[in-house]
Amino acid sequence: MTAPGALPPLSRPSVARYAGLLGAVLLAVAGYLGGALPDAPLNVTPVSIWRAPGGPATVTCWLVGTVLLVGAWWSLRDGAPSTRWAYVTATLWALPLLLAPPVGSRDVYSYACQGWTYAHGLDPYAVGVAAAGCPWQDTVAPIWRDTPAPYGPVFVLLAALAVSLGGGLVGALVALRLIAVAGLVLAAFCLPGLARAAGLPARRAVWLALAGPLVGVHLVGGAHNDAVMLGLLLCGLLAVLGRPDRPPALLAAGALLGCAVTVKATAVVVVPFAVLAGTSGRTVLRNGVWLGGGLAAAVLGSSALTGLGFGWVGGLTRSGDSEQWTSPPTAVGFVIDYAGALAGRDPQAVPVTRAVALALLAAVLVALWWRTWRTLRRDDVGTDGPPFAGSARGRVALHGAALALVATVVLSPVFHPWYATWPLALLALAATRTTWFVLPAGLAAFLVLPDGTNLARFTKAPGALAMTALLLVLLVLVLVRVRSSPPARRPRP
Repeated sequence: MTAPGALPPLSRPSVARYAGLLGAVLLAVAGYLGGALPDAPLNVTPVSIWRAPGGPATVTCWLVGTVLLVGAWWSLRDGAPSTRWAYVTATLWALPLLLAPPVGSRDVYSYACQGWTYAHGLDPYAVGVAAAGCPWQDTVAPIWRDTPAPYGPVFVLLAALAVSLGGGLVGALVALRLIAVAGLVLAAFCLPGLARAAGLPARRAVWLALAGPLVGVHLVGGAHNDAVMLGLLLCGLLAVLGRPDRPPALLAAGALLGCAVTVKATAVVVVPFAVLAGTSGRTVLRNGVWLGGGLAAAVLGSSALTGLGFGWVGGLTRSGDSEQWTSPPTAVGFVIDYAGALAGRDPQAVPVTRAVALALLAAVLVALWWRTWRTLRRDDVGTDGPPFAGSARGRVALHGAALALVATVVLSPVFHPWYATWPLALLALAATRTTWFVLPAGLAAFLVLPDGTNLARFTKAPGALAMTALLLVLLVLVLVRVRSSPPARRPRP
């Protein structure tokens, strides 16, 4: 028993809350000491960062802060004590990073220059920020100064609005961060309704989707437009699940999903599963027509109203200019090149492995959709067990969409840590087990330094070998599991 007048012992959730808050504060301190500041040197190395004035303090604060934030999030991976507790804690952890300079990436400077380009009457899909004459081009990473914008017209419009309202670089950065936070607020609003539709506790969904270190560091601190995409995506899915039998709701859902696609094209892989969400297998065609109509209206309307057309589709191809072992197809290509070098050859395998992975991704997406549709249709005809409850039907579609995003992240030519937030948001709503996706998301938080330096650049060979070995191990485990699983039972005639 606690002695009279003594403070009660801290519970595990309380320890997690304040440990994570301390971690977020340390990350913000690291941002002020050596974050992605406008005048920070570019193309640095971990050694030069350590040797810079305040370098040891910067790296120590960043590493300890990341460990604390990841550990606190991991400790409650099965769910926070309550939904309200999860919201409050996620907000507390985000506040220090909301007030910090950009951290973990310099992409926000690219956003600002692309917005400046459009605001000054130029086409960001036709010219890079250097050719456009952006006054802040020196803050943009050199690799992206001469590339067209890879983002859709809705986000280019938002970036231009941020530049116009900001009146300068600092003001534009503040506005872009507020836009990212608005996307997270929209996602936070949608999560409880989606969790109810999926039949899983909202306290777990909110915790996993909003309190993770990748959210605080990259979506808040880095102001990545992935936050806006996720907010619109979850809002569209909620509209589908809320009124699956109402054409106006489906049109609105399609428009929201279309806006998500015209922020970041990755959202398009979720659309086929949104057609299935909350519906029976017999209504797929009808729902697809209404949902597709709303999506087409948003995509065509935004492309026409901004006057930018579909130039952004071509810009998507330039995202692969960066080659890092954190992308599994790229890592396999590196290993093949290393083996070829030992044999005195130069196979140039990276483009080939990337192309094969994209073809495989297309096949996986089709297979996932077919499997989801068959599962729902099987329920409609009453075979192989009792019918699904409404919540289970929603979870089936959300789970398919989540796996589609997992496949997209794994098989894409490029991987950055914040890409893991895409499947994370849906897996928080649909997956029953958490460790298999929470652990990689936690590890991804250690891939960058506060100024945006990607550690994968300096671990190319060992990282590629480790990633390829991991893929081989996973492939063997999958094959063993498939061989050991019992054959599927056929439905009774």
